[in-house]
Amino acid sequence: MKLNTTQLQRQLAEGLAPVYVVSGDEPLLCDESADLIRRACREAGSEERLVFHVDRSFDWSQVREAGSSLSLFAQKRLIELRIPGGKPGDDGTRALLAWLDDPPPDTTLLISLPRLDASTQRTKWAKTLIEHQHSRFLQIWPVEAHQLPAWMRDRLAAAGLHATPDALALLSARVEGNLLAAVQEIEKLKLFCDGGQVDVETIQQAVADSARFDVFKLSDALLQGNAPHALRILHGLRGEGVEALMVLWALTRELRSLHNMAHELARGIPLDRILASQRPPIWEKRRPLFARAVQRHPAASWARLLRLAQLADEQIKGQAAGSVWDSLALILIQACGTRMSLD
Repeated sequence: MKLNTTQLQRQLAEGLAPVYVVSGDEPLLCDESADLIRRACREAGSEERLVFHVDRSFDWSQVREAGSSLSLFAQKRLIELRIPGGKPGDDGTRALLAWLDDPPPDTTLLISLPRLDASTQRTKWAKTLIEHQHSRFLQIWPVEAHQLPAWMRDRLAAAGLHATPDALALLSARVEGNLLAAVQEIEKLKLFCDGGQVDVETIQQAVADSARFDVFKLSDALLQGNAPHALRILHGLRGEGVEALMVLWALTRELRSLHNMAHELARGIPLDRILASQRPPIWEKRRPLFARAVQRHPAASWARLLRLAQLADEQIKGQAAGSVWDSLALILIQACGTRMSLD
């Protein structure tokens, strides 16, 4: 049976199901849903918790033995199966189907999976997990760019904070695509804001306090076309131990926006209308930066920089040779330049 997050909370209040499946690629939201299930298990008296990490060499007999054995320490227990590869294999399929057909008493099984694509959901094991009467399947969807401001507003309200529209737009732009970073920023803002009110100055103060060089200043340097300043910030970020993935995320966000805006500009859409229609909204004070940057290169050049960003991502993952920091520097130099070759 499929559930959303709201339905999950209601269902847990009614009583535990034998099997829960949390599937998705957004770590924060998946962890929060799994935590709801874990807390419900504890409140129901589950004092024992077993966790299995499933890889290609995993021995599924461990799960079968855990299901058939009695706990020496607790009457109820929680067993977690974490399957990062997203596929249990033949042995795992047999073990999961057998568990669903005859779930052990006083035992809750929590299965964590990445997002399952349409073809995977049609496989026997996945379809059974989704539809079986003993299973509750929770599909976690990512927060899209246009949904982020409302998501941030709700999170701030839950923390007792209220942001002005400009502050909300700035904060959403700074954490776009990284919900874990968003939660960290909200916790930080609780220390900086006065009376629960968050304005632009509060956000700037909180972010500036976190590091002498930060990725948002790097984004601004890219938009300004100031290559020497951008490279100094990049060097500072590397020296302070900031992960290359965080830097790449910030640069890719701006490159993608500039590429899309350059396409619209080439179609003859007025620049003011392009800037006003962006989702999430561009903070008013940053619009002049984007206006100058988008006219610096044609869409094809921004597309080339996105391909270079893809190379940097592969270098981070160890799938391509070369230094990711050199690739990041090259992105900045070319993005800040007045001309770029397309060959």
